Amino acid sequence: MTASRRFVLLAALLTCLVSSLSSAQDKPNEAVIPAPREGNWMKRHESFNERVKEGNVDLIFIGDSITQGWEGAGKNVWAEYYAKRNAVNLGIGGDRTQHVLWRLDHGNIDGIHPKLAVLMIGTNNSGTNTSEQIAEGIKAIVEKLRSKLPDTKVLILAIFPRGPDKDDAKRKVNEGANEIVKKLADNKTVYYLDIGPKFLAADGTLSKEVMPDLLHLNEASYRTWAEATEPKVKELMGEK
Repeated sequence: MTASRRFVLLAALLTCLVSSLSSAQDKPNEAVIPAPREGNWMKRHESFNERVKEGNVDLIFIGDSITQGWEGAGKNVWAEYYAKRNAVNLGIGGDRTQHVLWRLDHGNIDGIHPKLAVLMIGTNNSGTNTSEQIAEGIKAIVEKLRSKLPDTKVLILAIFPRGPDKDDAKRKVNEGANEIVKKLADNKTVYYLDIGPKFLAADGTLSKEVMPDLLHLNEASYRTWAEATEPKVKELMGEK
């Protein structure tokens, strides 16, 4: 192969590489693009809309299956801590940031004026999105909440730890997102709280006694959640 031929091939390879990198960089961040889901998801979404139409909502929890689990493993703890506070569970299993964004634009918070919104979302994005992209999705949700519910305080919970130990790839992505998201707190209308360490052993390992599948909570862990957040929830709801 002549030197000129090698030069042409090298130039072509470099062009393809630059084009590929440019395309990756230009790809939209799906975590900030509102998107619905189908099937039972839509039914649950519509049930939220019916509930909020009834009014009498002072506290909302927004999230994925971990939040939805307040109706399962966490139902007794919910009854103890939140039922008396006119709380509404807006969690749907499998949701990512983009799905929450869509729900907030399609009725989940219309016509209500809660004192506090507790948000914990993003772990389902960790397999396909970067920490930065997840943080952008959470930021978009917070901005939407502030726009639609200007009198509601927002408590962002750090994405809970997952996986067996600190080397878990998805846990690392979530931790990176948390580091960015915590900067959203102005401690006036938006607050940030990381209770993740409450679920971990001193060496950072996560036990199946705490999260049976190393992701979802059992009843004891929902109690840990409630107890760890109670002082801040009480403060932000203006309770004495």
